[in-house]
Amino acid sequence: MTTEPLRIDIVSDVMCPWCIIGYRQLAKALQETGTTHEIHWHPFELNPEMPPEGQDGFEHIAEKYGSTRAQSEESRARMTELGADLGFDFRWAEGFRMHNTFNAHQLLHWADEQGRKHDLKLAMFSAHFTDRRNLSDNAVLADIAGEIGLDRDEALAVLTDQRYAQNVRDAEKFWLQQGIQGVPALVLDRKYLVTGAQGVDNYTNILHELEQKKT
Repeated sequence: MTTEPLRIDIVSDVMCPWCIIGYRQLAKALQETGTTHEIHWHPFELNPEMPPEGQDGFEHIAEKYGSTRAQSEESRARMTELGADLGFDFRWAEGFRMHNTFNAHQLLHWADEQGRKHDLKLAMFSAHFTDRRNLSDNAVLADIAGEIGLDRDEALAVLTDQRYAQNVRDAEKFWLQQGIQGVPALVLDRKYLVTGAQGVDNYTNILHELEQKKT
């Protein structure tokens, strides 16, 4: 594989289980192919109108997609199995809730200025899906930042004064204008769009194809 880092832009929301599954699949493919890379996360809100108190997960999926509880349970079981194979622990439980992520994206923007966006993004996925923490609670978000070594007080200040609100809105608008309507959406080498969680084998094939195009 070339030593030139492959730029990977990932548009995602931390409420999206397929985003962490897709990332883990991609990460495994990157490791198996020895691809040098740099990852850039970008904001997308699956539910921008979600109220601060959030919504029960089953109710939300039923309202948004028309899925029955049985269908949702089947989907959760599948995601749990996929996650386990990739080293990610989904811990669904009765009362699991979806939350508003606008402030989470603001904190990620702040972390990016310190070179820690990737770490915070992964910590948020675990906080939501494994630990079932409320990512619409500013104190919880600040705690997560502190847990990975960022300044908790500054994190809370960032969320309190909403200093990066416009940055997030501008970034979200940009990706919507690029035609991104769902996540995960990956742009490889600024040219090739890959949507959804493709699986380790498919990502591996895509990486090999990209390498061949460079030679």
